Parts: sequence; C-alpha cells; structure tokens
Amino acid sequence: MENTTELSETELMLKGYGLTTAEFYYHMPDYAHVINTFVWQDYDLAPDHPKLFKFIEFWQDEIEGPLHSVQFIHRKMISPGEWRQVTGEFYLN
Repeated sequence: MENTTELSETELMLKGYGLTTAEFYYHMPDYAHVINTFVWQDYDLAPDHPKLFKFIEFWQDEIEGPLHSVQFIHRKMISPGEWRQVTGEFYLN
C-alpha cells in the first residue's frame, strides 16, 4: 500500500481511491449489554479496503470495546476517465 499522507484528495481520487465510511457497533467495556457506535471515514481502495481492515485490526488490538459488527459503504467520486484538463474558458455576454 502506498503512502497517501502527502497526496491531496483529488490526487487520491485520480489514483482510484474512493471515500469509505464505516459505522462500527461495539460493546461498551464496562456494560457488555450496551452497544455504542463509532463512525470512521477515509479514502481507501475497493474492493480490498486495506485502510479499513488495518483500522479494524487496530481496534481489535488496542480498543477495549469488543466489536459487534461493522457496516461500510464505498463511494468512488471520480475516475481518471472522468477527469479532463481545461485549457481555457469562454464567456458569452
């Protein structure tokens, strides 16, 4: 996986990244019968979603609240074929 911290959102989208939004449902550490939610968002590559799965692994290793479930959606904003460079503009009066 390439380092994406220096790239702008537009550069990420042109490289095929899309916005991934995940909602984590987890049990409260002190109250196992209570389920809470956490929303996570980042630019990620479908269909493998390496950033999302890395975050899930982090959660399981570092966060005390055990995961109940995860729902996510991925939206590819633009693709290289939809991007075009504009070299000029015309104004009609």
